[in-house]
Amino acid sequence: MKSLLQQHAEKFRFALVGGFNTALDFGILFGLTALGVDKIPANYVSTSISFIFSFFANKTFTFKAKSGNAKHEFISFIVVTLTGLWAIQPLIITAVSQLLSTTSLDDTITLLIAKLIATIASLIWNYILYSRIVFKQR
Repeated sequence: MKSLLQQHAEKFRFALVGGFNTALDFGILFGLTALGVDKIPANYVSTSISFIFSFFANKTFTFKAKSGNAKHEFISFIVVTLTGLWAIQPLIITAVSQLLSTTSLDDTITLLIAKLIATIASLIWNYILYSRIVFKQR
């Protein structure tokens, strides 16, 4: 019988890559701004580097995808990731914000709650589609 870690090793690796990727993004962003780079260009650089890192780390470490068309995988990765970031997250942020608008919560707290829920949803979206479509072992 497999241990709990063995049963969920891929999910654990996905979480590890995501955590490192987030730290990389933040580190580059804050490092560049500390060097005097404006926050918007610094954000473009940090998210671009972390996006590329995420593709290769998920392909080789998380899902251990050895075969497949790298161009197809990368295009699929872009579509899946951007759908999560630019479609799913805004929809959830809007819905949760509207639901919480009748409460006495501060707007910042409402946004934080909405963003956390949206991030969890997009992570689930990414994991499912990365494992079943983007890096699916043929």
